Amino acid sequence: MKHIFKFFFAVLFSLAAPEQAPAGSLTLSWYASASTDVIGYDVYYGTNSGNYPYMFNAGNATSATITNLSAGVPYYFAATAYDANNDQSAYSAEISYLVPGILILANNPTSGSPALLQFPVAPGQSYEVQASTDLLNWSSLWQSDVATSNAWMQFTDPDSGSFASRFYRLVLH
Repeated sequence: MKHIFKFFFAVLFSLAAPEQAPAGSLTLSWYASASTDVIGYDVYYGTNSGNYPYMFNAGNATSATITNLSAGVPYYFAATAYDANNDQSAYSAEISYLVPGILILANNPTSGSPALLQFPVAPGQSYEVQASTDLLNWSSLWQSDVATSNAWMQFTDPDSGSFASRFYRLVLH
């Protein structure tokens, strides 16, 4: 008969700062299981809630950095603990994360309509939209408040129709 054990997964979910990890990476942390039978942890993830086609073995570490995540895509994560017989606990509670780093310029329905920019944001970060007509000189158009959750933000540039061409960039603060 398999030995069953309980696993408590409390995520201390933290985003790696841009200088600590490349875009498209996420560091997850959790409390170690109180069970003395636990020898390691697996982190499962995917792009649909409850469906985890990918797995990362964290060994006996209580944190893992998941890389190669696609910008603008929501990911869902859950973890299990396992013992020496490779018996696994049930999945932990699921957490979700929207990967920042993509700027979408929505198509304008008519010529002269304001440009609509959309982008995903991460908690604890603020964002600045800048514009240029020559890719050399940039001016700030808008800056967000510090984001409190993973979400999509948008900015509408009412002056975009005044320029023959205008380039945009998103700056993370």
